Amino acid sequence: MEILLWLVPPVVVTGLAMVWVSWAERERAAPDRDEQVRRIEAALRKEPTAGYAVRDLPPRDRSTGVAVRRRRAS
Repeated sequence: MEILLWLVPPVVVTGLAMVWVSWAERERAAPDRDEQVRRIEAALRKEPTAGYAVRDLPPRDRSTGVAVRRRRAS
């Protein structure tokens, strides 16, 4: 019987997960439609902001697939 004690922690964790999921997925009150429309309207009226700036990099030379050694300055 003692050998089954290793089952206790997984059973407890599983039970707690089931309780948490049932609480997290509970029925909630429906949000006010007018409030949702007001929020969407306010979000659409805002000026878009630049997410990030990309440096203007020069185009790289395309590889020809042939390895060429650089000439040594002599």
